[in-house]
Amino acid sequence: MAGAPGASVAVPGRDVRAARVAVGALFFTNAVVFANVVPRLPYIKSSLGLSNAALGTAIAAGPLGALIAGAFASWFLVRWGSARVAVGSLVLMAANLLLISVAPSWGVLAAGLFLAGVCDSVADIANNAHGLRVQRRYGRSILNSFHGIWSVGAVFGGLVGSAAAGLDLALPLHLGVMAALSIVVVLATGRRLLPGPDDSEREPVHREAASSASRWWTQTSVIRALVVLGVVGSMGAAIEDAGATWGGVYLRDSLRSGAAVAGMAFVALQGMQALGRLTGDRWVTRFGERAVARAGAVVALAGMALALSLPSEATTVVGFGAAGLGISTWIPAAMHAADSIPGLPSGMALSIVGLVIRVGFFVEPPVVGVVADSTSLRWALLVVPFAAAVTLLAARALTTRVEPAPAGRPAPALAE
Repeated sequence: MAGAPGASVAVPGRDVRAARVAVGALFFTNAVVFANVVPRLPYIKSSLGLSNAALGTAIAAGPLGALIAGAFASWFLVRWGSARVAVGSLVLMAANLLLISVAPSWGVLAAGLFLAGVCDSVADIANNAHGLRVQRRYGRSILNSFHGIWSVGAVFGGLVGSAAAGLDLALPLHLGVMAALSIVVVLATGRRLLPGPDDSEREPVHREAASSASRWWTQTSVIRALVVLGVVGSMGAAIEDAGATWGGVYLRDSLRSGAAVAGMAFVALQGMQALGRLTGDRWVTRFGERAVARAGAVVALAGMALALSLPSEATTVVGFGAAGLGISTWIPAAMHAADSIPGLPSGMALSIVGLVIRVGFFVEPPVVGVVADSTSLRWALLVVPFAAAVTLLAARALTTRVEPAPAGRPAPALAE
């Protein structure tokens, strides 16, 4: 993001560039871990003899764990810092794949997904907190690119999981190998994260406001802003989860697709989401977070309207792809706007918005499962256009324009 014409552009030092690579690796690995499970959900559902409602309830254990853990994420960041919390939670999340892979019953599966949600929630807040630290050191927007890398990781993990499903690989072998590789990547790259407190790169006035805001929760305007931003993110989460949890089930059970094709709804959603996020910084800078989010809501609504009104393998994959492109900037925009609110302790705004976002992950699976059992999964997937319509309204909380860094002002502490 350039400043005014003629303004000097700060060049990040080697340590900052290395930290950006490391944060990208954490986002990538975070996505890969659970994305490998998604294409195996139809197999898990079949092998355990679960109904749609039972599968949806088990999956909801993940968001439940995320909701509980999200309430403590800010405390973890204050005590140990985003770097240590990100690495530790991702290592535990990867190791938990082994429990999911050998689950012999609904209860054990739900327990494994609960722990996955706990680790994912904490890792998500820590990754974003550290990514925003690196963004402040760069002096320009790069957060969408981190989320784009997450989407690339989700596509990669989904493709690996789909291939494993198509080859009928044993679940413990498949997830065990991915767990080991993920732990190695996290430990190797985590050493390059930024040292020091998470508020090191903030403006002094922002740090002073945070240290003096002992009763921020009594400020109605702050709470309202955080909740609305959380709603924007949670609508994106609901649509993303619809593709992750139910896209494959819909293709396999309703459209009679094979195992490899069933995974393509998730891959299409994540692939187009990755494209939107990797190019998102440019579009958000030009048109503003609010306009881009609303345009995306229209794209998501139109895509899923096509998929549900003309059901086929092709329209379903296209529809979920359009939904992925549409939601691509919603969560990064909500996180950035929340982090910009002054007067909150380190990580608190991200934790609160993340908590509201997790409500979307928690509510969507069982609701869709129950509606699907009562009517059909095709009707239940109307949750996607509904979420898009909500975002058209809630996006007013986002910025109309992202301003470039002040002219002539370098990003802090960039010298090697």
